[in-house]
Amino acid sequence: MPTQRYRNPDALIDIWERPSWGQWFGLSLQHLFSMFGSTVLVPILVGLNPGIALFSSGVGTLMYILITRGKIPAYMGSSFSFIVPMIALMKTTGYPGIAQGTMAVGLVYLIVALLVALIGSDWINRALPPIVVGPMVMVIGLSLAGSAAQKATVDSQGTYHWQFFAVAMATLLLTVGFNLYLKGFLALVPILVGYLIAVMAGLVNFQPVLDAAWFQLPKFELPGVSYPLHFYWGAVLSLAPIAFVTMTEHIGHITVLNELTHRDFFKDPGLHHTLAGDGLASIVASLVGGPPVTSYGENVGVLAITRVHSVYVLIGAATFAIIFSFVGKLSALIESIPNPVIGGISFLLFGVIASSGLRILIEKHVDFNKKRNLMIASAILVIGIGNAYLKVGQYEFSGLAVAAVLGIVLNLVLPKDV
Repeated sequence: MPTQRYRNPDALIDIWERPSWGQWFGLSLQHLFSMFGSTVLVPILVGLNPGIALFSSGVGTLMYILITRGKIPAYMGSSFSFIVPMIALMKTTGYPGIAQGTMAVGLVYLIVALLVALIGSDWINRALPPIVVGPMVMVIGLSLAGSAAQKATVDSQGTYHWQFFAVAMATLLLTVGFNLYLKGFLALVPILVGYLIAVMAGLVNFQPVLDAAWFQLPKFELPGVSYPLHFYWGAVLSLAPIAFVTMTEHIGHITVLNELTHRDFFKDPGLHHTLAGDGLASIVASLVGGPPVTSYGENVGVLAITRVHSVYVLIGAATFAIIFSFVGKLSALIESIPNPVIGGISFLLFGVIASSGLRILIEKHVDFNKKRNLMIASAILVIGIGNAYLKVGQYEFSGLAVAAVLGIVLNLVLPKDV
């Protein structure tokens, strides 16, 4: 990596500084554990293998660091923005459709990165202002509410169990309390405590954990090897438009990192490099069996709290994620987390996603006295949450994709002064 020319005085360990081996080991694990829960929760909700998610997040992070020339301390993890269409695709196409949609997401990032390199990035802000992005983020969280409630109340046969609800509420309250006062690895404690409560309630099956090997290859899904090559236009059309929403999150994370590290990553290495790194990470995930990946707000939070901005630490976190993906018992243990615990966590997590969309509208002072803003937000919210999907022959746009495209079009065509 290049020689450090500027040192951020607010950082304990700056971007290109190498910590001692002991510091590197501990800090790398701390960064990984801060992203661990979110990274493995996505595959659990969708029905993918957690080991693959860890592997793809680790490889994706290393790819991102390579593309950005080792200048940005960012971690790539499983994206929640694509959960709704991925759950739907698992019931129809299975993983092959998700893989093609994930690759399409990566290609969208690469195309936008090329456009940014050629003509700049001002057009992104015009196409995706807060009035479009805020409601879209709200839709992503609120459209998952039914899934969270179902996991917290009923079994696979649809039978209601009060024990499920009790475990879910206990997990929710623990998650609220621990996240208010604790950070990093300790924020994972409510999941562990909720898991123990579920064990005492007899809701956990340990047999798959006992049967799993300590060393085990992740369940890779390789195109043309694990499944036949067949094109799914509907999968591509369902996931690709949502990439524009996660793109705005990506830009927001880079903006915060600029303030945190006292640098301007939009100039060096440039937004086109950061978008390309994010896109290639998703393409890699699609080739091994993982979900789309993107930069994480949790990562920014850890950098702010620890004041450790070293890229070497992020490389360590990615390396440990890859190593852990080969621990068979760890993947089996993650998969053994019962639905009530997942539901309890999801109550808060999906609510936080929806609230983040509301926060965008508040922070950007979006004026709902303007009819155009009211019309745009209303159309996005109802179409997205209601999943009003468009089906033309064998091609199908998810409700989220329809809402995203419609929101962008309405914003561009409606007059600004009404």
